[in-house]
Amino acid sequence: MKKFMDEDFLLNTETAQVLFHNYAEKLPIIDYHCHLSPKEIAEDVHYSNITEVWLYGDHYKWRAMRSCGIDEKYITGDASDFEKFKAYCSAMPKLIGNPLYHWSHLELQRYFDCDLVINEENCEEIWKITAERLAQPDMSAQQLITKSDVVLLCTTDDPADSLEYHKQIAESGFKTKVLPAFRPDKGMNIERKGITAYLKTLSESTGVEIVDIDSLEKAYLVSLDKFDALGCKTADHGMDDGVVFVKPDRFHANEALKKAIASDGADVSYDEAVMFKSQMIRFFGCEYKKRKWVMQLHYGVKRNPNSEMFAKLGPDSGFDTINGNITAEKLIAMLDYLKDNNGLPRTVIYSINPIENAAIGTMCGTFCAGDGSGKPTVTQGSAWWFNDNFDGMVAQMRSYANLSALGNFLGMLTDSRSFLSYPRHEYFRRILCRLVGEWVEDGMYPADIDALAQLIADISYNNTKAYFDFPLAD
Repeated sequence: MKKFMDEDFLLNTETAQVLFHNYAEKLPIIDYHCHLSPKEIAEDVHYSNITEVWLYGDHYKWRAMRSCGIDEKYITGDASDFEKFKAYCSAMPKLIGNPLYHWSHLELQRYFDCDLVINEENCEEIWKITAERLAQPDMSAQQLITKSDVVLLCTTDDPADSLEYHKQIAESGFKTKVLPAFRPDKGMNIERKGITAYLKTLSESTGVEIVDIDSLEKAYLVSLDKFDALGCKTADHGMDDGVVFVKPDRFHANEALKKAIASDGADVSYDEAVMFKSQMIRFFGCEYKKRKWVMQLHYGVKRNPNSEMFAKLGPDSGFDTINGNITAEKLIAMLDYLKDNNGLPRTVIYSINPIENAAIGTMCGTFCAGDGSGKPTVTQGSAWWFNDNFDGMVAQMRSYANLSALGNFLGMLTDSRSFLSYPRHEYFRRILCRLVGEWVEDGMYPADIDALAQLIADISYNNTKAYFDFPLAD
C-alpha cells in the first residue's frame, strides 16, 4: 500500500518519477487563463484565515458542499468563517475521487507545511496552523504568486474595464508579469437584460457613444488598443450552451443591435442574436489575428439552471452544469468562415462536454494553416471545469494524442479565483508524467530521456510561452 500523497503521488512507474522530479517539477508556471483579481494583486492583499482564501469565491467547493447536503448557511450564508471551514472539513471524507480532495491537501502541504488529513477531527488544528501561517508577511497575494514560481499570468477583464490595476502592477516592479485578457461576453449577449446599461458603460469607458454597429466597433477598437498597450496577448469568449454561427450579415446584425439597445434585449429573437454574434466574431477574429493575439473559445455549459438560487445568489455561484448540445458543426462553420476571410487567429478550443473531445482533436489538423511557426493554428485546451480531474485529464490527453499531436499541447491553466490554486499545475504535471511513463514502460514510446525531458518541458511550459508569444526570456 502506498503512502497517502507522498513525494511520488500519482507517479506509478520509475519513468514517471524521473520525468516529474527531474524535469516537470522544476519548471516555472505560466497561467494563461485565470480569474485572479488584479485589484488584489495590485494591493498585495493578505488573508486572515483559510476560509477567506479557500471558500469565499470557490464555486467548486460550494458545489461539493451542496452535494454533501450541507445547508447553504455554511456555504454562502451568514455562518462564521470557522463554521464554514468546519462544514467543508466535514464534507472532505466523502469526496474520495474528487479532485478537490487532492487539490486541498496539496495546498495544505505546499503553502502551510501541513500533512494533516482534512476532516472534522483535524479541523481546529488546521484552522490554527493556517491562520498562523497566513499572518506571516510572505503570504500576501504577490508573495503567494512568487512562491508558486509563476512567471506570467493572464487575468480575465471586460472591455469596459479601466485596467487601472494592471497599470499599477506594471509600474510596481512586481517580477511576475500580470497581463489582461480580453473577455467581451457581456457585449456579445444582446438578448439578455442589462445590455443597454452595459453598452452605456462601454461608451463611457471608451469615449464613443454606441448607437449602432459602426460605433460599437469603434468603441471596441479603443478598448482593444488599451488592452494591447498593456501587453494583452489573448481574448477569451465564453459561448455558454454551445457555438452559434451563421454567415455574417452586417445589415441585419446592426438592426438586431439597435433593437437590443431600445428594448434592453427583450425584443431580440434567438436568430437575431445569432446574426449579431456571428458578425461580431468576424470583427473580433480579424482584430485578434492582426494583433497576433490568441483567441480562446469556451463552450458547452448551461448557465444558472437553478432559477431559485440564481435569483438569490446571482451568476457564478456553483450551479452551472454540463450542457448536452453537440455544436461541432457550427464551430467548424465558424472556423472555416474565419479562415476564408483572413480572420482566424491562433485559437484554443475548450468544451465542458467531454463528448466533443474527439471532434475538437480532429479540428486541430483541419484548420492549421502551416504558417512556418511550427505551431498549430487551432488547438485543444486543457480538460476544462468539470473535466478538470484525474479521469478527465487523462481522457482529454489520450484523445488529443490519438487525433492530433500531444507534443504541441499547451498544458495546464488554473481557471481559478484563488491564489492558492497553483498546485493544480503540479497535479496536472504528475498526471502527464504518469501517462507518458506508462507509454514508455509499455514499449509504446522510446526510453530516450533527452527526448522525453523535452516533451515534458514543452507541454508543461515551452509550448504556452511560444504559442502566445509571451514576453519571457528563454
